[in-house]
Amino acid sequence: MSTVEAICLVGWGAIGQRVAALLKARGANARIVGIAVRDPKEVEGTMPEGAVHVTGPETLAATGATLVIEAASRESVLPFARAALTAGMDFAVTSTSALVDVAVLDELVETARRNGRKLIVPPGALGGIDALSAASRLGLDGVEHVITKPARAWLGTPAEERCRLADLTEAETFFEGSAAEAATAFPQNANVAATTSLAGIGVQRTRVRLVADPEATENTHRIHATGAFGKMEICLQNRPLATNPKSSEMTALNLVRMIENRTGALVL
Repeated sequence: MSTVEAICLVGWGAIGQRVAALLKARGANARIVGIAVRDPKEVEGTMPEGAVHVTGPETLAATGATLVIEAASRESVLPFARAALTAGMDFAVTSTSALVDVAVLDELVETARRNGRKLIVPPGALGGIDALSAASRLGLDGVEHVITKPARAWLGTPAEERCRLADLTEAETFFEGSAAEAATAFPQNANVAATTSLAGIGVQRTRVRLVADPEATENTHRIHATGAFGKMEICLQNRPLATNPKSSEMTALNLVRMIENRTGALVL
């Protein structure tokens, strides 16, 4: 017998709305019971039927959700995760840059353990994270993640201070450093760097390069890993979300996959 997942979305932006639309279109065994946003006007006229406006972490428990999905911001992760895990709900993180703070990660893992719940890190815009995580069990020597996005996708970020985005005529690497540095400086564009590091060798040892390409039309992720298992090359070219070029369609799709795996008899 299929289980119906009761979901509360934290955030009602491009990703949250896309997830809700895909779940409805696919007839998934899931229903949106709550949406957490600061201003109720943000969900006016678009709130899914049966969902309630969640004013803050303190009102999460009243929704009866079994799964809370954060699709808002790095700052929302800790307070909502604390509330959800304490209330007996699993919590999925999309703003994984919040987890580069070791104190935050340790607290949430311990809260989940103490309450018998799960802190879930979906692959986001990535694929192959299962293979990278599996390989880490035998030890990894090195992991590099190169993120290339259209120049316009980096607007409004510190990339504007590192290169002249509007004047680029060819691809330019404007950042090289650790996953911790990348995810902290570019929390919207480089969340996936934190995901890669959690699956592999940690936020300090995972190397990241960020590239702005004026000719690119897709968000490209290239992950190279070596270790006792052998060598791994992962390349994804994701279409940006139509409503937010900083995010990929794959981010929403991976959330839908996670939900369907939680409710279905076949898990893939």
